[in-house]
Amino acid sequence: MTLVGYLSIQAHANRLANLRLHEAMKVLDRSAFHAPRVGFFPSLAATLNHLLAVDLYYLGALHGEPEGAAVFHRFVPADTVAELQQRQAASDARLVAFCDRLDEAGCDAEVVMDRGDRVQRDRTGHVLAHLFMHQTHHRGQAHAMLSGTAVAPPQLDEFLLPSEAHLRVPEMRAMGWREEAVYAPAPWAGSSPKHAP
Repeated sequence: MTLVGYLSIQAHANRLANLRLHEAMKVLDRSAFHAPRVGFFPSLAATLNHLLAVDLYYLGALHGEPEGAAVFHRFVPADTVAELQQRQAASDARLVAFCDRLDEAGCDAEVVMDRGDRVQRDRTGHVLAHLFMHQTHHRGQAHAMLSGTAVAPPQLDEFLLPSEAHLRVPEMRAMGWREEAVYAPAPWAGSSPKHAP
């Protein structure tokens, strides 16, 4: 497996996990979305809006956009699950597209990150690894918060292994993605099934 292949799978897995989480949360009304809960950001709304704000900041940096820290500071939180789902889906799609265009040289390219009080520089591969970790970290907190609602927390770790294709059929179909296009099959696995039309 190449680094670019791995990062592409991570971007797709991130999208699928957010899709599954947000689909499960669709039944929550605004009050449940904003209700105080135990967590670093003490509500589902605060936690998931933080994820979106950070995603937008790093996507801007990865694309070399000049706004820098202003993107984060002028962020307006989504007020409902439906609004959050729409905005996160757009952000996730942009991340998938970035990773799908990435090559080995691009993984080593410098990313300049305006932090407001300083400028930070790291390689693209490191920035993406950090971004995926950040998503997983806070999405896990939101997952735990769902235990205090009427929504059963969904399984969110079925999106990395090619051998678990049967566990993500609805999400892959919803995105119009094919297994063999996202997950390069291992030589011993034979051909991957096609799920999308």
